[in-house]
Amino acid sequence: MERLQFDKLIIWKNSRDRKPLIIRGARQVGKTWLIKEFGKKEYSQTAYLNFESSKSLKNLFAIDFDIQRIITAIQIETDVQIDATNTLIIFDEIQECEGALNSLKYFFENAPQYHIIAAGSLLGVALHQHTSFPVGKVDFLELYPLNFAEFLLALNKKSLYNLLLSRDWELITSFKSKYIELLRQYYFIGGMPEAVNSFSLENNFTRVRTIQKNILNAYEQDFSKHAPHDIVPRIRMIWQSIPSQLSKENRKFIFGALKHGARAKEFEMAMAWLIDSGLIHKVQRVSKPAIPLIAYSDISAFKLYLVDVGLLGAMGDIDIKSIIEGNSIFQEFKGAMTEQYVLQQLMYRQELSIHYWSTEKSTAEVDFIIQFEGKVIPIEVKAEENLQSKSLKSYFQQYNPSVSIRTSMSDYRIDNWLTNIPLYAIGNDWM
Repeated sequence: MERLQFDKLIIWKNSRDRKPLIIRGARQVGKTWLIKEFGKKEYSQTAYLNFESSKSLKNLFAIDFDIQRIITAIQIETDVQIDATNTLIIFDEIQECEGALNSLKYFFENAPQYHIIAAGSLLGVALHQHTSFPVGKVDFLELYPLNFAEFLLALNKKSLYNLLLSRDWELITSFKSKYIELLRQYYFIGGMPEAVNSFSLENNFTRVRTIQKNILNAYEQDFSKHAPHDIVPRIRMIWQSIPSQLSKENRKFIFGALKHGARAKEFEMAMAWLIDSGLIHKVQRVSKPAIPLIAYSDISAFKLYLVDVGLLGAMGDIDIKSIIEGNSIFQEFKGAMTEQYVLQQLMYRQELSIHYWSTEKSTAEVDFIIQFEGKVIPIEVKAEENLQSKSLKSYFQQYNPSVSIRTSMSDYRIDNWLTNIPLYAIGNDWM
């Protein structure tokens, strides 16, 4: 399995001002596999520590942050003689060991020669619980489920992947049926590594759905195990409501849909926990498409998406036949899955600021608004080849952007005022 973030790890390794690296991401998106694979391919040896399972290291940082003492303990625990020039040190589930995060500061200041990568499934939650954190002393890398490009690579479709990179749109269009078939498979399978790997080996959609359900069950167990007990019921209510919230024509999150009389204040901690754990993504409305977009965010209006499109389909029990062949009673939710898919592809471009735009009375709405290299770019999402773009046209007439994007199952083309990008190509370097 190839992960595109691997190249960023190589850049980090070779950086002259390298800092300890923290990889953030939801549980089961492949953080541990990626780091170990990186260690195997790029270093002579790897010293791997999991602070969730290594009981003997729970108090490693309680006494002091003497680097030589810490290195000695790591060598004893891992049975690896650490050479700073050829050893990768991995701190996994780093949030489970008090002081481990703060130790990265001392590695950076006193022993920058060591190559250290830290990861944690609930690291985002830990960082908001008054955990001492080495501000400015670490680098960050986000890891998400596999995007569509990585999905192609996992299924040994490298020629199709390379063709997308070439941007030879005439040749790409001639293979559109292959891309669309694989894209519909991706809608069902999603990008969770275990599900993708299983499908690549067995080509079994039923097995994929079993894996997805197991992942969803594991997430719900995490609610009870790791979240404050008083907000667990509210976490479940938000989590379980997302498919129905997204299935509405107006996908804006409505607290009243959780229970009668629900208010934002009573659910804000539960929502923050889900966001910090990487299980949901919050996309806020902007009242005006101007730079910086965040300055024009409407904190009261937002949409919530799941970590993965395949998990969204699993929560809704959407069968493979409905996705592959189409189904007249599946139309509205297909739009939700398509938006979820597009968001996942956009998020891989970590330099993007992603919002959405609508008029005050929601008479017009553009699915995503992104800030990129001094531009504000509207992106309208169409699930099929329906190319009516009333909201995008309204936006264009009001703000006259230099670039307007519609993404759909239709072919690549540039009209007078917009560019249509096929859904299967939206994750590539098209800007």
